[in-house]
Amino acid sequence: MNMTTTSFLQALQTTTMLEIDGLHAWEFSLDDGLQVECMDGRARKVWSFNAAQVQAAAFDESLQSWVINDGEADHRIVCMDAVSANDDDEADLD
Repeated sequence: MNMTTTSFLQALQTTTMLEIDGLHAWEFSLDDGLQVECMDGRARKVWSFNAAQVQAAAFDESLQSWVINDGEADHRIVCMDAVSANDDDEADLD
């Protein structure tokens, strides 16, 4: 997926799952910035980025990921589409 023509905010608005620093996160919100939550074993991890930090995120073409800084460290985020199952039964074709 080539994200160079898209801003990080646009990529976030169309994605269903993130990988942040190697951890998969289904829980994220885009209210006044970006907040990401996930579990690392038994530990809950939370990252918060304000709107300016989201705007300043840079796309790394070689690793196909976004680099965002929270004011303390750089974090690498990959935007992905989660696979979900359909709970509708398929009609019998016999």
